[in-house]
Amino acid sequence: MNVGSDALVALQRALGGRAQVGDVLSRYTTSRIGGPADLLAEVTSLDDLREVAQTARQVAVPIFVLGGGANILVGDAGIRGLTIVNKARQIEFLDGGRVRAESGVILPTLARECIARGLSGLEWAIGVPGTVGGAVVGNAGAHGRDTASDVKRVWVLGPDNRVQAWPAEQLGFAYRSSRLKQGAAGRERGATSNAADGIRGSPHFLVGRNTPYVVLAAEFQLASGDRAELEQKAAEFNEYRRRTQPPGASIGSMFKNPPGDAAGRLIEAAGLKGTRIGQAEISRRHANFFVNLGGAQAREAMALINLARERAQEKFGLALELEIELVGDWSPR
Repeated sequence: MNVGSDALVALQRALGGRAQVGDVLSRYTTSRIGGPADLLAEVTSLDDLREVAQTARQVAVPIFVLGGGANILVGDAGIRGLTIVNKARQIEFLDGGRVRAESGVILPTLARECIARGLSGLEWAIGVPGTVGGAVVGNAGAHGRDTASDVKRVWVLGPDNRVQAWPAEQLGFAYRSSRLKQGAAGRERGATSNAADGIRGSPHFLVGRNTPYVVLAAEFQLASGDRAELEQKAAEFNEYRRRTQPPGASIGSMFKNPPGDAAGRLIEAAGLKGTRIGQAEISRRHANFFVNLGGAQAREAMALINLARERAQEKFGLALELEIELVGDWSPR
């Protein structure tokens, strides 16, 4: 998706110099991978998020909202248009176990705050990187529970720049997916570009992905629980994560688990655990996580993705489906 320089200049002026030019997105992703953004602006409140998104749309500049950067792989050529780094992080505790969290709230922070108040349901998120907005879009989950288990309502900014309140039923939650994620991918599958070598058969190939719906906030319905028991459960989840997942710059889970199996087990059984291409490596600790050994490029991670897919197809007759999203511009640099 090409963005005219005149539109970018107009947007930068409209934002009063808040937008930075060419900020490297590897600074904002857990994998420490990602090229430059045409423009990047940080927001710290819902009003700010809504205003910046609306301003960009008024001058026809596509937007991409970046939360914790935990479940995306950004192309080496970066992201066209405006990247909005979402730091809207207010949490409200309401009557009857209801919790309203802005979309930039960090998941472990939300989990800790709920546990401290004896509210049960989000313990699974205690060690999960990312934000509430990303969790809603991708139906994030762990330890047999997910976002859909407790979310009751979500506020989104629609493509018409109007705020809409969606009940959980309208979100179309599925395994690591939602209507929001499916809609964005579906609109972009027809995009054309001179794709970099190695992007083969990806259902989430996005070029300068434009966010049609911006998640503003979510309301969760939680149950009362014993604080000490919740803290113990959270500690066990954290210990399990430390024991089974790689530390440092990484991305995962890379693939969705096929029914009745685990993607990590398949990749390991295919003999790929520890396989390295450039500075990207399939983790030696958990084969469904890919590690940046230092200065890895998106194209190196993509080469590993394709290798894992090919081996799984050859050995087991299974087509591994990405759990992460590929975002940004993947044309050759």
